[in-house]
Parts: sequence; C-alpha cells; structure tokens
Amino acid sequence: MVLLLRALFAIASLVPIYAQDSSSSDTSDITSAIFPPLNPSSLACTIIRLALGSHIVESSGPEYDATSQGTWSLFNSLDRPTCIVYPRTASHVQVAMASIFAFGSHYAVQAGAHSAMVGWNSVTDGVLISFAHMNSTVYNPSTDTVTVQPGVHWGDAMDTVEPFGVSVIAGRARDIGTGLLLGGGISFVSPLYGWSSDSIKEMDVVLVTGQLVTASETNAHADLFRALKGGASRFGIVTRYELYSAHTGTKDDKDWYGGIIVYPGSSSEALCNASARYIRDVTDPNAALIVLMNTVGLTATDTNVIYLFYKGASLPTGIFGDFLSIPSTSQTLSPLSYYDISNLIVGDTRGNGQQFGASAWVGDEATFLDGYHRLINFTQTFEAELLASYMIISPVPRSQWTATRSGPNAIGGDPGVNYAAINFNLIYPNGVTTMPPDVVAGFRFLLSQTPQSAGLPLYINECDASQNVYATYPAFATLQSTYHTYDPLRFNVRHMKGPIGL
Repeated sequence: MVLLLRALFAIASLVPIYAQDSSSSDTSDITSAIFPPLNPSSLACTIIRLALGSHIVESSGPEYDATSQGTWSLFNSLDRPTCIVYPRTASHVQVAMASIFAFGSHYAVQAGAHSAMVGWNSVTDGVLISFAHMNSTVYNPSTDTVTVQPGVHWGDAMDTVEPFGVSVIAGRARDIGTGLLLGGGISFVSPLYGWSSDSIKEMDVVLVTGQLVTASETNAHADLFRALKGGASRFGIVTRYELYSAHTGTKDDKDWYGGIIVYPGSSSEALCNASARYIRDVTDPNAALIVLMNTVGLTATDTNVIYLFYKGASLPTGIFGDFLSIPSTSQTLSPLSYYDISNLIVGDTRGNGQQFGASAWVGDEATFLDGYHRLINFTQTFEAELLASYMIISPVPRSQWTATRSGPNAIGGDPGVNYAAINFNLIYPNGVTTMPPDVVAGFRFLLSQTPQSAGLPLYINECDASQNVYATYPAFATLQSTYHTYDPLRFNVRHMKGPIGL
C-alpha cells in the first residue's frame, strides 16, 4: 500500500491539479504517454483500483448499477460515475481522496442516498465514494455514546440501539442517512435534545488532500468540528461519528402520545393558521410536530397530513387544541414509544424525481397564508407536470438551539424566536428524468416570493441548489474562514456539487 501511494504521488507530480494549463505543458505530454486515453477521473480510478483492488473499486456490474441507480431521487440515479469506490475503512477513503485530489477529478459522496439536490450524491465523469459497506452502529454503555459509520440509515441505527433504552437524534424518516448530521438535522426530539448535529461528540474526517483528522469541540480541530455541524459536504468526508445518546426508552416504554391526523383540502387554511400559532406560541420541548400540505388535488380527502406527539399521557389541548378541532378525515392517535414514532415515516420510496426549496418563517398567520396561496398559484400553473407539491412545516423552537451538548454549530446561535423551517417539496411523476426548465424557473420565482423572515437561517438539507444558504447563517464569516483553512485551493467547490456560497 505504501509503495502504491508513493507511486500515486509520483505520477500526480506530473499532472496539474487543475489541468487548465496542461494543453501547453511538457507534463501533459509525459502524462499522455503514460495514460493516453485517460481523463482525470479515469486516472484517479486507475490508481485507486491499483491501491485497493477491484473488489473495492467498480466501474460496472450489479453493485455499481444498484448504487448509481438506487438514489432516493430519480434525478440522481441517471449519473454514471467513472468508478465507484466502496471503502471498508477510513484508510480506503484516504487513498481515494488523495488520488482524486492529485488528478483533479470530480467526485461525489453517497451515504444514505436520500438527497433531493441534483448531483449532491451522484456524479458523471467522476469518482463516487459510496459508504454502502460502512454502515455499523455500536452503543458503548461505558461512555453512553453511539458510534455510527456514514453509511447507516437512521432506521437501522434505531433498531440497533433500542434494546439499550437509548436512541440517536435521528431523522424523521427511517431512510434518511447521516447527511442529516452534516446539514444540522431536525428530529422529532430536537425540541428536547437540539439539532441532530449538536449530538455529535467527535468525528473522523478525511480532508480533500486525503489527510485523516479527528475533530471535536475541544481539540485542535474545533473549528472544523463546528463547521461540519451544519456546513454540509464542503469541509471533508466524515468516516466516523461518535454521538451522545438520548435516553428515550425501549419500544415497550410508551412515554409518548400522538400519531397521525389526515385532513381534507377544505381544512387547509385553518391548518395554516393553526401551524402559525403553534410556531409562535408553543415553547414546551415535549411537543413535536410536522405538517405536510399538498396543493395537488385540493379537493381530495387526504390532501394534508400531520404527525404530532407529546411526551406524556395525552395531547394537551393548550398545545394541540387547534389541530384537534379542525375537521379531519381520520385520526390515528395512541400511546407510543419513541421507537414507534421513529418508525412511522419510512421514506424509502424510489422512482420519482424530487426537488426541494427552503424558507423559514416566524409564527405569523398572514405569512403562512401568503406562502401557501403562492404555492397554490405555482401548482395550478404547473399541475400537469407534477405528481405532488407540498409545503412542509417543521417547527424550530428556541429550545432546539439551547439544548446542544457539543457547543455552537455552523449555523449560528439562538435567533431569539421560535420559527418554522419551510420545505417546498415537488415530486415529479414516474418516468420524468429531468426537471422541466419552465417548472424550475417557476419554482425559483416562488422561492423569491416566499423569503425567510428577517434574521432567520435557511435549512440546508431542504434547500434548492440555487439558494445560498450559508449567507443566511449568522456564523457565515466564521464558516468562510474555516473553509479557507482546510481547503485553501478551493478543491471541494471546484470539483464537487453541493451548497453554493463558500
């Protein structure tokens, strides 16, 4: 392995990292003589395969097809990587990233594959690093922490730790992966325990050069640690997360009450108003809610769905009374364990293109109604091209900022108000493989007409690719400085699709 890595860097010294001057250089002639038909991604894949073996690096075959075509959003399943690297250890990721960096290859990283942003977990003419084989979850009772590898889905992690009476601050759907942590992360228990990323105790991180470091709140890489908690994919590749556990009980501990309520389209405006009041007034961290409002098929009896929970024996009317009084189609409410709650939304349906767009609103009825009606106008314009068009409301109470166990995150500090992360989610019909340009233009106009309330950050896990989420972070300047420290050549933003603005 050492000899192969030395060979890698010897060859890399002949190849400019950014290839822009290679057409006129002597090194280009030398490189062409060694690898005549190869571009940067082919060069990188060749060296990684020599170093790690063909069982780790694949350019075709059933596993290659399953990985490249198995993304949650159909739009990300159309890319064809030059090769896919399936690391089993952090050192494998180091070899892959060192080669990618040396040859200036484009690349992408796929953990849970549950992303709606096109190209964020897929690549054509580049190297894809898939964590399909790094998916373990281990609970350590002596440290009361849960160590997860980047390829886990939260449902599987919950299955592993539930017998110990603990949980992770996981996504609200079983299929969501560890990208949740890098984006900040909203969980049903976030009002109690904070952002998902704020449960991280430490991380192992492979930097763009291939160097492996461990980052924590208190060590020499504390700046990187903070940046990764909400900075998404721009700062390195995490190969290990150690997480503080949450003592939520086993599946037999029915400490919560709640479930699902389904509403007809005729209840939509009342649901908007109830949501705004909940966002503004509810401060009890034992309460949890998510609201999904679909503007396709407004006359249907199942247009809107909410998931609502309370850590207690019932749903307090002082908190949930508005929702309980709105005419509904059905209600499925009962005592639940947190494990039950974490299994209500599977979220693993494949085959449809997905598109997200983010906003953030304080609890104001007029703002919610205006945003909802603008979404209706958009949907009516493009309804023939859509399967569904949702406004999804996720409360972010102040307690979510103050409950952190690992210091400040990349986003910033307590904004001083409760607010809602708003996700406009478009789902395209089966067989639609690209976003229609007219829908994209209309959607981005919708986002411009429904901006976040003053001073609020956008949620990067639910943004559109055109949105500069970092610029909405109160800690933006700190984030920029940290990025320059760890990637002064700006390799990541040049060679990997992801959030814009750094």
